[in-house]
Amino acid sequence: MPRSYPETIHLIGVPVDLGAGRRGVDMGPTALRIAGLRERLGRLGYTVVDAGDVAVPIPESADPGNPKAHYLDELAAIDRAVFDTVRKVLDRGAIPLVLGGDHSIAIGSIAAVSAWARDKDEDVGLLWFDAHADMNTPDTTPSGNIHGMPLAVSLGFGDPSLTRIGGFAPKIRSEKTVLFGARDIDPGERELVRDSGMRVFTMREIDQKGIVPVLEEALAIVTEGTLGFYVSWDMDFVDPNYAPGVGTPVKGGVNYREGHLALEMISDTDGMIAMDCVETNPILDDRNRTGRLGVELILSAFGKTIL
Repeated sequence: MPRSYPETIHLIGVPVDLGAGRRGVDMGPTALRIAGLRERLGRLGYTVVDAGDVAVPIPESADPGNPKAHYLDELAAIDRAVFDTVRKVLDRGAIPLVLGGDHSIAIGSIAAVSAWARDKDEDVGLLWFDAHADMNTPDTTPSGNIHGMPLAVSLGFGDPSLTRIGGFAPKIRSEKTVLFGARDIDPGERELVRDSGMRVFTMREIDQKGIVPVLEEALAIVTEGTLGFYVSWDMDFVDPNYAPGVGTPVKGGVNYREGHLALEMISDTDGMIAMDCVETNPILDDRNRTGRLGVELILSAFGKTIL
């Protein structure tokens, strides 16, 4: 069923690159705003409130600290602030749309959605669109970059300062979690990916079966027996021919039309509670192509159709 209108969306920027290995992704929220996100969502019938940005330090003012989890204290504080902000939006009956920034920001926003549902004695599902698994922990990470850990954290694996945001762990049950589009998994995280119990659709499986039946299976997993689901959308899920402005591009992602189809099918369920769009890096982009594509994809998630 299509969404009923009007609804209210709160834009929450998190301009952080402390979790990434390359600078520039902190400008991602600005890239999406410049591409007209607020205005174009408004044309779909939504009331759109730009809540501004969560305050974050810059790397020059912080100590990386633990080489196996860079800027751990700073990112834990940022994610606690994201948690508080997203939770307030949900309590007002609005939809949080979190703009990254690197993927570490999903730790706080997923925790907030889970806590909100938990207070209603409900579960939520998680759809994670990404070229990477983001299932490293400080014990397995090859880089120490926390943007490679947020899915593991959400499933309860990793440093307690991250896994226990909100006071409980895990945030999402593995059997209600889907990793979609993976094509670059670090050797150290493979065992945890296999043993986690979540459903993983690699690009090979998507190619073999076709994106529609695979998405139908994924949506069944995250909607059955849940209050709804969270969508975490890393722009490197899309092939770099279409989204060049990302810090960790991997060839072989979905094309323009497949990306839109995935989000149109999500919109059709009317089950999305909140969404993030992360890892847009304007420094590596071409005239904001990736920012503009991010806006177009978000519009599909929120109900934009051809007819």
